[in-house]
Amino acid sequence: MNLLDPFLQSAELHGDRTAIVAGNGDKTSFADLIAVSSALAAAWRRAGIGKGDRVLIAMPLGPSLYAGLAALWRIGAIAVLPEPALGLKGLRHAARATSPKAYLSDGWYRVLKHLLPELWPIRLSLTPADRSVTGDPLEGLSLDHPALISFTSGSTGKPKAIQRSHGFLAAQSAILAELLAPQRTDETDLVAFPVFVVANLGMGVTSVLPRWNLRRHDQAEPGLIARQIAEERVTRALLPPSVCEALTHPAASLRLDTIFTGGGPVFPDLLERLAETMPGTDIVAVYGSTEAEPIAHLHHRDIEPEDWQAMKTGAGLLAGRPVEAIRVAIREDEIIVAGDHVNKGYLDPADDGATKLRREGEIWHRTGDAGRFDGAGRLWLGGRLDGRAGGMLPFGVEAASRFWPGVRRSALVESGGRALLAVEGDLDQFPAWTRAAALIGDVRVMPISEIPLDKRHRSKVDYVTLRANLEGLAQ
Repeated sequence: MNLLDPFLQSAELHGDRTAIVAGNGDKTSFADLIAVSSALAAAWRRAGIGKGDRVLIAMPLGPSLYAGLAALWRIGAIAVLPEPALGLKGLRHAARATSPKAYLSDGWYRVLKHLLPELWPIRLSLTPADRSVTGDPLEGLSLDHPALISFTSGSTGKPKAIQRSHGFLAAQSAILAELLAPQRTDETDLVAFPVFVVANLGMGVTSVLPRWNLRRHDQAEPGLIARQIAEERVTRALLPPSVCEALTHPAASLRLDTIFTGGGPVFPDLLERLAETMPGTDIVAVYGSTEAEPIAHLHHRDIEPEDWQAMKTGAGLLAGRPVEAIRVAIREDEIIVAGDHVNKGYLDPADDGATKLRREGEIWHRTGDAGRFDGAGRLWLGGRLDGRAGGMLPFGVEAASRFWPGVRRSALVESGGRALLAVEGDLDQFPAWTRAAALIGDVRVMPISEIPLDKRHRSKVDYVTLRANLEGLAQ
């Protein structure tokens, strides 16, 4: 097998159809991707890249990146993708962790080969312009043959290298294909998640790549997003919650069939505002992690009045029913998962101890998230287990507080054994915040100018930085 099989079959059916629209508007067809990936694969195999060789990639998000990935997978090479949010630090870490044989780069990234000591030992340099050799290679590979090494965000420690096989990625793409199944022949998706682009290539769906700065999703301009959606005739959007915030702005003024959002907690107030701004749009919150994506999903239309009331009064976040292809269990309040698209171990076995366990003869992944099932079999999220403050889980308090007047964002931490709720918003509403907090429990409210966010999607609270910022202020 080869995980490219669905893409190649789809490309034969949709050859002239646009596969990828770059942020600058340049279009690449399915036929173009096949031709370019074939030429690159032949050239790189001639250069000495083959089965099992690791290739570190430093390229901007665009059609050339996906053609390069396809070329490497054609010949059984392993693509190494640094964590983009970490910038040069992530690239250097990826080089140290994987000892790649080749460095694939384009544009100014090529200069880094001479500037970063971690890249000096890499023997071969590749570019997306290497197309001088003809051929159409496609290696038959085993299900467990490695295809991709990527990294966790490092938000809870050192970024961990995750190696995914052809079988793993094929299983993940198949599950995503069920979730993202096109509802119309001209389906066109605005996609901020690379893994969804891979799934779309297998389904023959056009993927439009963002124009905004992917390292600052929270600064995406509503008007710019609306213009791109209109110009490219986008029908669906697959975006982190930080960008969905921009879609609720009056300047966005757009129509979409569906919005899929994830990559961070999808709080109920955001779902409510999206539904008010875009009535008739199917809004889907997706829960997952780097090690297991997706785990569960929830349609806004399926949230009952009693669910809204529960989330507004501290019950946590409703994540919906788990996808059929995954097994989810609760162990000592923690969500653990197993399945074909669940990571079984990290590249460095030393990283496995805290997050892997053997249960019923199978390896399960510990998410680190607190959760519970309700009577209908739906999963509810409480936030990080190690984020308890004053005996309370973060998502319960945070979700409720985001409905308070003037609150833009909130985050629960512990200070001196007591729950401290940092609140970003309209300071004139501070008295109302303290009264509302007293109804939840022993929670001290502290106004803050800005709550720090994760570097990847700008949708999760950076609790480590927040605690450091609050140190001394809460005394």
